[in-house]
Amino acid sequence: MSQINESTRKIIHIDMDAYFAAIEQRDHPQWRGKPLIVGGAPNSRGVVATCSYEARRYGIHSAMPSARAYQLCPQALFVKPRFEIYQQVSLQIREIFQHYTDLVEPLSLDEAYLDVTGSTLHRGSASLIAQEIRQRIRQKTQLTASAGVSYNKFLAKLACERGKPDGLFVIMPSEGAAHAAALPIDRFHGIGRSTASRMRSLGIEFGADLLRFGLPELEQHFGKLARHYHGMAAGIDPRPVNPSRIRQSIGAETTFADDLTDSAQMVSELERLLDRVTQELQQTGQRAQTLTVKVRFSDFRSVTRGMTLRQGFASAPQVDSVLKTLLQRALTDFRPVRLLGITVSGLQSADHSQPRQLTLW
Repeated sequence: MSQINESTRKIIHIDMDAYFAAIEQRDHPQWRGKPLIVGGAPNSRGVVATCSYEARRYGIHSAMPSARAYQLCPQALFVKPRFEIYQQVSLQIREIFQHYTDLVEPLSLDEAYLDVTGSTLHRGSASLIAQEIRQRIRQKTQLTASAGVSYNKFLAKLACERGKPDGLFVIMPSEGAAHAAALPIDRFHGIGRSTASRMRSLGIEFGADLLRFGLPELEQHFGKLARHYHGMAAGIDPRPVNPSRIRQSIGAETTFADDLTDSAQMVSELERLLDRVTQELQQTGQRAQTLTVKVRFSDFRSVTRGMTLRQGFASAPQVDSVLKTLLQRALTDFRPVRLLGITVSGLQSADHSQPRQLTLW
C-alpha cells in the first residue's frame, strides 16, 4: 500500500485506562484513590497483572513480581483478579465498538483497533467518533478509555499512548513522519529488546536514524523485516485492521546474568514465567492446548520440550506438574542454563475448548 492511499485511512486505537484496577476501584469505592495492585499476593511468586495510577507513581508496572511491588509500595492493596468480571465488561465495550464499524480488531480484553474510514458519522470525523466512543464507554461502564487517531495502526497506538490517561490524541497524515522520526526505536511495533540492542550497536537510536540507512544495508542486518522497520520510520504501516485476527501463541522468556545450575531455581524461574503467560491467557478469555518449555544452555544450544493436554488449560496450577516434567526432559545433561522460556499455543476460546489426545515431544 502506498503512503498516499494509506493516508486516506482513519484508524482509532482504544485502550482502557488501568483496566483491571479501574474495575476493582469502581466496584469497591473504598479503594478509590489508593495504590491498588491486581495480581499475585505480595508473599507469593505471582506477578502484577495491572495496577492503578496511584500505584504507578511508585514505579510499579505490569509483569513486575508482586514481591518487588510490595517493596516499592508496602501500603498498596493487593487483590486477586476477577477475570470473569473483566470479560463481561469487555463484551459491553465491544458492543459499543460495533455501533461504529464492523472493522474491529481486539488485541486484548481492554484494547482494540477500529477502522472508521468508511463511516459517515460526524461527517466522517474519526476524532469526533473516537470522542463519542469514549463518552459512551464512560456512561455504560463508569470507566475511562484513552484513544489515538491516525492514518495507520502504528501511529494510532502511539497517539493513544500520548493521550493517556483518559485522553484523545490525533496524529494527522502531515505529522506522521515527524512523530515516527523522533520515536525511540524500542517503541516501534515489532522491535523487541534483542533487535533494539542490535540496532543501537549500529548507531540506530531513533526512527530518523533508521531512515539514514538504505534498504539493502538494513536487509543485511535484519532480513525481510528491514522493509517494515524502514517504512514505520517514515510513518508508513500498511497493516489492515483485521477483525478475524487470531493469535497463535503467548510466550515469555528470560536470559540470566549468571548461568543457572540448580534445577530447583530453574523450576522457580519457569513458574514465574508460567504465571505471566497464563495471566495473559486469562486476560484474553482463552485456553491453551499445548505447553512448551525452552532451555538454552551456556553453549547456546537450545532444547524445547512440549506437551499437549486433552482438556486444555488456562491457569498455572493446572500444568504445574507438567512444567516440571518438561524441564526434567529438557535437561539431558548438567550444563549450565543461560535462558528459560515458556510458550502456550493451540489457543481457543475458554468456552469452546475441545478434548485432544495428549502428546509429548
